[in-house]
Amino acid sequence: MMKKLVVACMILLPLTLIGKGNSPELWYKQPARNWTEALPVGNGRLGAMVFGDVHRENIQLNEESLWAGVPMNNNNPEAAAHLDEIRQAIFDKQFGKALEMSNKYMVGTPPRIRSYQPLGNLFLDFGKRGEPTQYRRSLHLADGLSLTAYTVDQNSFRQEVFVSAPQDLLSLQISAGKPFDLDLVLSRGFDPATESKGNAKKAMPTDPPCENHYGHDTGSCWFTGQVIDPASPLQGPAGKHMRYAAMARILVCDGQAQPYDGENGAGFHLRGVKGFTLILTGATDYQAEKMELDATADPLQICRGILEKASVLPVKKLKENHIRDHGALFNRVELSLGGEPDLETMATDERLARMKEGKTDNGLLSLYFQYGRYLLMNSSRAPGKLPANLQGIWNDLYQAPWNADFHTNINLQMNYWPAEVCNLSETVDPLSAFMGRVAIKGAVTARETYHARGWTMHHLTDPFGSTGVMDGVWGITPLDGPWMTFPLFDHYAYTMDETYLREVAYPLIKGAVLFALDYLVLSPEGYLVTNPSHSPENSFYVPNTNKKESSQLCYAPTVDIHILNALFNNFTQAAGVLKLDAELAAKVKEAQRKLPPLKVTPIGTLQEWMENYEEVDPGHRHISHLLGLYPLHLITPKEPVYFEAAKKTLAR
Repeated sequence: MMKKLVVACMILLPLTLIGKGNSPELWYKQPARNWTEALPVGNGRLGAMVFGDVHRENIQLNEESLWAGVPMNNNNPEAAAHLDEIRQAIFDKQFGKALEMSNKYMVGTPPRIRSYQPLGNLFLDFGKRGEPTQYRRSLHLADGLSLTAYTVDQNSFRQEVFVSAPQDLLSLQISAGKPFDLDLVLSRGFDPATESKGNAKKAMPTDPPCENHYGHDTGSCWFTGQVIDPASPLQGPAGKHMRYAAMARILVCDGQAQPYDGENGAGFHLRGVKGFTLILTGATDYQAEKMELDATADPLQICRGILEKASVLPVKKLKENHIRDHGALFNRVELSLGGEPDLETMATDERLARMKEGKTDNGLLSLYFQYGRYLLMNSSRAPGKLPANLQGIWNDLYQAPWNADFHTNINLQMNYWPAEVCNLSETVDPLSAFMGRVAIKGAVTARETYHARGWTMHHLTDPFGSTGVMDGVWGITPLDGPWMTFPLFDHYAYTMDETYLREVAYPLIKGAVLFALDYLVLSPEGYLVTNPSHSPENSFYVPNTNKKESSQLCYAPTVDIHILNALFNNFTQAAGVLKLDAELAAKVKEAQRKLPPLKVTPIGTLQEWMENYEEVDPGHRHISHLLGLYPLHLITPKEPVYFEAAKKTLAR
C-alpha cells in the first residue's frame, strides 16, 4: 500500500534557501464537514484536528502512544524448523506447497496487531445561535497556528489553537467582541456508526473498547481510562491494558468558569465571558524505552505535572515559546516556483478545484510542499518518542485504517524521504531511537525464525516492537529491517555526525548486515539470494497454470537486490569511516559480488522477479523494483540500459 504522509513532490524538488516571503497558509470559507477536512496541529507527541464549527466545535485529540494491544512475541515457533523445506519448494516452483507451509509455519502467532487509538475530543457547545458571516478558517504553517474567525449574532469571534512542544500541551484561546456563553466538554466517546465508515469489510466492535472515568476540581477537568481489548485470536490476548488520561485547565477567563463532570464527560460551563485560554494535555502508561506498559505510571499525575509547570507562565509567553520553537524548524526552507499572487486570495479548496480543471497554480504546489514538511515535523519530533505512523499522529478511529501502524515495506521509509533534503533532520531522532528498540525485538525474530545473527523485522510493527511475520504471506519481507536502516545512514550522510554514526546508526546497520549474510542462500543459478521473500504486495501468475494460480512468494525479487546492494554499500562506507570491522567488510564485498544482476524484460521494462513472470496487477502501486532508481540512486543514466528500463516501467 502507498498511503503517503508527505507528498512526492517534496522528495523530488531541489530546494532553494531564499528570503522569507509570504507565510504559507491553508484557508477555507467554511467549517470542516468531516475529519479529513479538519486542520492538524501537533508537537510530535500530541496532535489535534480542528474543525472550526461555529455551533459545536470539535477539537479531536491524539496522543502518540495510545494503542490497543500489549507486547508479545509472535514469532512462529515452527518457522526455523521448516525454513529449508519452504525454500526448496520455492526453488522448485512448487508455489502452492510453499504457500501452504508458509501460512502454517511462518505467519506469526498471532498474525495481527491492534490499532492506534484517539485520545478523545474537546467539544465547544455554543448553544443556539445564528449562522456566521465573514467566516475564515486557516492553518498558518510557519507559526503552527489554527485560526477560526467569524461574526455571528453581531458578535465577532476569534479562535486560536496550537500545540506547544516546549510546554508539551495544546492551547485554546477564544476571544469575542461581546460576552458569550459556552459549554466545554472533554470526553472520550465511542460511536459504532462512525467506526463503520470506510471499514465496511471489517467486523467492527459495537461495545466501547475502553472504560473512562471523569472528574474535576477548581480550575481543571479530566478523564482517566483504560483500553479494553476484546477477545481476538488473530490479535493477541484480551483484557484491560493501556491506561491513559487527559486533563484541561482554564488559565485565563474574564467571566464565570464552572468545572463539572458527568457520566459522559467533564468540562466547564462558561458564562458571560469575552475571552478565555485553556490548556490541555494527555498521557499514557506506555514506557517507550522498554516498549511496554508501566504499572507504576500515573497518567493523570503526568498530565497534572505538565499543566502545573505551564500554568506559571503568562499566556503570551506560552504562545511566544511555541512560535519561536516551531519557526526554528519550519522557517529553514522556503520554496518558490513562481505563480500568480492573485490566486492567494482564493481559498485553498477553490485553488485545488481549479487545478483539477487543468489550470496552473505553482503557488499551490509550493504550499503543498510546505504542508508536507509541516506534517512531518509535527508528527515526528521531541517531545514525541515514536516516529510518524501511517497517519502521522492524527487519527479519529478506534480501529484505524491499517491500524495507523508503522508499515515498513515502504511507508515508514517514505515518511522520512523528505526529512534531510527538507532540512528537518531532527524529525529522524524519534525514528532512530525507535529502531534501536525494535532491533532488540528483531534479534529474537532473526534467531527464532531464521536461525540468523543480527536482527530484522517484517512489513509492519507497533509501539510494542512486533517484528514477526504479520497478516499473511505478504508479510514475508525479511529485508524490511535492513531497509529501515537507510534513513539512519542518510541522517549521517547529511549531518556527517560521526558520533551518531558510531553510537546509533552503525550498530543497527551492522546487525542488519549480519542477518542478511546469514539469510542469503545459494540459488539454482549460483547466486546468493533471499528466500522466501516477495515483491511488496504484488503477485504473479504461476507459469503453466493458465492464470488459475498466482503467487506472492518467490526468491530474490528485484527490490531485495536493491536493498542488499544499498545495505552493503552503506556498511562498507560506514566501516571505513569508523575504521571498524575490516574482516566483515571484506565478507560483505565478497557476498555482494554474488548477488543476482538486474534484468530487463522482453518489452523493455525492469524485471520485478528473478524470472519474467506475468504480473497479476500490471503497474502495481508499489513499483518496488524501482527502489534502486529512487530513493537509492543505484539506477542512474550512467547505466543507460537499466535507466531506460526504469523509464519504460514508469510509463507502463
